[in-house]
Amino acid sequence: MTESAHHLTMYMTGGPVQVPATIRGVREALPEGLRDRFAAEIDDAPAGELQYTLARWAMNIPTEHDADEEALLERVRSGDFSDVTFAEDLGDDEYRSLG
Repeated sequence: MTESAHHLTMYMTGGPVQVPATIRGVREALPEGLRDRFAAEIDDAPAGELQYTLARWAMNIPTEHDADEEALLERVRSGDFSDVTFAEDLGDDEYRSLG
């Protein structure tokens, strides 16, 4: 994830997605059923873990790529690894360049 102004950019199977990078923004973007749990956890997060906690919860915000991500996970769970490249199958330079 990278941070830009008040957004984080997550890189998903379908491409990059920007999500809020503020406590208020994440809370408002989360599904209603998760907001209370987020609020409780963020309220008690130590200062050194605040950014990590916020980013982890931002990953629970629904995005337009969720269906593609879920389809990929289901395919892999079923044992279909077609078009999957494992890191150990790449050379060092090729692995580093995938960014």
